[in-house]
Amino acid sequence: MENFDWTSFTKKIAIKAPLTDIYNAWTKAHELEQWFLEKVTFADSTKTVLDPNINVYAGCTYNWFWYLYKDPMPGSIKKANGKDFFQFSFEGECLVDVKLTEKDGYTIIELKQYNIPLDEHSKQFIRLGCASGWAFYLVNLKSVYEHGLDLRNKDENLQPMINN
Repeated sequence: MENFDWTSFTKKIAIKAPLTDIYNAWTKAHELEQWFLEKVTFADSTKTVLDPNINVYAGCTYNWFWYLYKDPMPGSIKKANGKDFFQFSFEGECLVDVKLTEKDGYTIIELKQYNIPLDEHSKQFIRLGCASGWAFYLVNLKSVYEHGLDLRNKDENLQPMINN
């Protein structure tokens, strides 16, 4: 593990769906709730909650709630170009870049999480834990958009699982 990068990781997946649909999947509260989170609230700089069917934009904040977890994850939207790039804070000061490209009828998602601290807790729960979590949620995004099947565990009697 001498040359292992503890500060960042990248995940890629191809989804047979229009790029605009996948951009909306990341930037509309209602769409994020279809594949990623139980509840999403985005707010503008005046703390006014945005309509769940509009695209979020840079400068907004969020509270994200996962199934089976009570506490929200707060963060902020750093960049959103309205087309193919989205950046947000995650797990404190970490950043996540979501870059979308089209190729052969697919939308390619390249997700990069970086600025991960080097303490032991961050190595285990952010670097390793988030890499595993993003792998599942990207597969779930593909499943929802290609087949309409949500793979998340929503049953509080069945935890912890790889799908929650």
